[in-house]
Amino acid sequence: MINLDNYLTEWTEKIRHTIGSEKVLLATSGGVDSSVCAALLSKAVPGQLICVFVDHGFMRLNESNEVEAAFSDKPVHFIRINGEDRFLAKIKGVADPETKRKLIGEEFIHVFEEEAKKLGHIPFLAQGTISLDIVESKNIKGATIKSHHNVGGLPELMDFTGIIEPLSGLNKAQVRALGQKLGLPTAFVNRQPFPGPGLAIRVIGEVTKAKLDTLRHADAILREEIDTLDKKPDQYFAVLTDTCAVGVKDDTRTYDPVIAIRAVSTVDYMHCEYTPLPHELLGRISRRITGEISCVSRVVFDVTSKPPSTIEWE
Repeated sequence: MINLDNYLTEWTEKIRHTIGSEKVLLATSGGVDSSVCAALLSKAVPGQLICVFVDHGFMRLNESNEVEAAFSDKPVHFIRINGEDRFLAKIKGVADPETKRKLIGEEFIHVFEEEAKKLGHIPFLAQGTISLDIVESKNIKGATIKSHHNVGGLPELMDFTGIIEPLSGLNKAQVRALGQKLGLPTAFVNRQPFPGPGLAIRVIGEVTKAKLDTLRHADAILREEIDTLDKKPDQYFAVLTDTCAVGVKDDTRTYDPVIAIRAVSTVDYMHCEYTPLPHELLGRISRRITGEISCVSRVVFDVTSKPPSTIEWE
């Protein structure tokens, strides 16, 4: 059992010893893990942290602006890079989920390296990697469950001297608890997880700007409706599948994509059960998505546990 007070003390000293008087560049997504990592680093080496947020174009509706606003009053150097065109070009024509994850991860590293060069000599790269990321990226019996863009170490040609991952020994619940110890608001640290590659792995198959915009709209509707519940699932999101179905709109036959809804309850994110959402709520979500988004034909609900499935579809 990890004692978080001891963990915080040990990592604070380790970060100070490793970094010294140098600066450290943090890959921040604005999510729980990278935000807790930022809080820990700013406590350990105040004034030495630079947070770089790469807007890869795969964020949820309005989320990029919300991330920037969240860091506006923090004592860190925050930089936002708009990279939507660059990332879309990188994965153009790619349908395989592992390839998408790896290409996005590689591009993240390249962006951080380029930004570090602009800022001068910054030898250290920090990431909010947690234990689950490492477990799922391991090669188990010859097969990787799924790659995480923040797992895998330093590429051979990378200019950073070292990588700092102070949360790598913690699970999601422990990261949330550590965030509260570091003074982050409870509502902030209890937000649901969001994958590093973002909506690129919630668009099944090839990713395009049009598909992303459709998914953003559907996901916003889903989150708005689920947020009306007193007790919410631990994680919930929409998926734009690569399946089309026949429909009827305005007395005209349509053949448009299917949106899948995922809602799960979990303690450690290593296992989960689907959350049985009320049928009235599911009906309202379906009516809104198909009514407000012209290019969606129908909505389905995922009732699969983990295992055998993962929480994310890709």
